[in-house]
Amino acid sequence: MKNSKLIQQLQIIIPIIVGTAIYAFGLLYFIIPNQLMEGGVTGITVLLNYAFQIPPSMSTLLLNIPLFLVGVKILGGRQSIYTGLGIVSLTFFLWLIEKWIELGWIVPFQTEHDYILASLYAGVTLGAGLGIVFRFGGTTGGSDIIARIFNRKFGYSMGQVILGLDIIIIGASLLYIPLEKILYTLVAVFIASKVIDFIQEGAYSARACTIISDKAMNIADRLTNELERGVTLIPAIGAYSKQAKHIVYCVVSRQEIRRLNEIVKSVDSRAFVIINDVKDVHGEGFKEE
Repeated sequence: MKNSKLIQQLQIIIPIIVGTAIYAFGLLYFIIPNQLMEGGVTGITVLLNYAFQIPPSMSTLLLNIPLFLVGVKILGGRQSIYTGLGIVSLTFFLWLIEKWIELGWIVPFQTEHDYILASLYAGVTLGAGLGIVFRFGGTTGGSDIIARIFNRKFGYSMGQVILGLDIIIIGASLLYIPLEKILYTLVAVFIASKVIDFIQEGAYSARACTIISDKAMNIADRLTNELERGVTLIPAIGAYSKQAKHIVYCVVSRQEIRRLNEIVKSVDSRAFVIINDVKDVHGEGFKEE
């Protein structure tokens, strides 16, 4: 029992540590060498580095301590533990990569012309790092705490909240950073927000199919036997005809959409088919936790 609990904890702790390592790498390898910006508390640490050469590892820890204390009351004990882990882990990896750069073991990506490439890679690495941390219940402190609160209380995606906060903070940095760099930074922030949502909501993309037909039972049988997918029949009444009928509902992979359409049309060429994107699926035949 103790071993199983330890394994469950490690399955959360290790991804959070990996996520903060990726985020720290993106910040020191792409953002700072090209004098781009970041949002949230990290953006403040970047500005402090540009203005006073204060190491991001030091300012990140000092700025996050009061925010962490606030988060303890709002996010609860368990969430606060993962938040504390994220803050400490991010600070450690920032310090470690700073040392490696000083020793010449890592040469940051620096360009004088192709800033769009730096922005794209920065957005992907920062978004991937934060997305992994968020998916496993952690945060890196700062605006991440605010984003998680808005996600829990109001249902906004964390990527959307962070994007909004980043725009505000990056806008304020116009006093210190050239407009050209700010515009490139917005590209990185936008990419990062999309990567965060992509990782948060799941990389597996399926399709939910709603089929309205007078031959719903036959269609359901064919889908069950030939696609080997679970199918649900939902009772319904036609608004125009006032006749009772069934709606067929099932979820299939993207590769099975063509076959599903062929089956439906072969049974009822007049069937009304609605197909919607499904960003994350858990259960038999799909992804299982």
